Amino acid sequence: MSEEKKGPGAIALGWWSREIAPRDIPAAKGLSARLRRAAPLAVLCEPAVIQLAHALDLPPGRADQLVRLSTLLAEIRENSAETLARRVGGAEPVLSSLRFQRLLRAEGEELTDHLRRAIIMADRRCNVAALAADLLNWEAARPRWCFHYFGADAPARADAPVKDSEEKTE
Repeated sequence: MSEEKKGPGAIALGWWSREIAPRDIPAAKGLSARLRRAAPLAVLCEPAVIQLAHALDLPPGRADQLVRLSTLLAEIRENSAETLARRVGGAEPVLSSLRFQRLLRAEGEELTDHLRRAIIMADRRCNVAALAADLLNWEAARPRWCFHYFGADAPARADAPVKDSEEKTE
């Protein structure tokens, strides 16, 4: 029997569920605290983070993304069906439109700081798998976040195949 390969979001969710989510276990609570407060090199010195890197098959050149992912996952207390952009946006946004735009334009440590604040404003609850997948492919995720922030679904990609029922009839 062949096992289907998990995507990065599912892998990160599994890691978060084992290593961070069980807040009643002292080791998980301690790891979460260390990751939230640690400098980037200290984050990379955590065995659990290295396990995540191996599971995601991330090369050493993407260490900055691994650090961002690990530290932000440590901020989340509860997995939810809603994406982070939907949690902070919508009809009554908890994150102003201007701050959201700054988040989307941010790079490096500034991006991590903006995302950390957004997670806190979302009551430390969002879709862990979606956040992880987006963080690992941030450039492609930014446009989708705009739609989610305003409570809309992102349009289908232009290169996506058209369903028979959607084809134009002449």
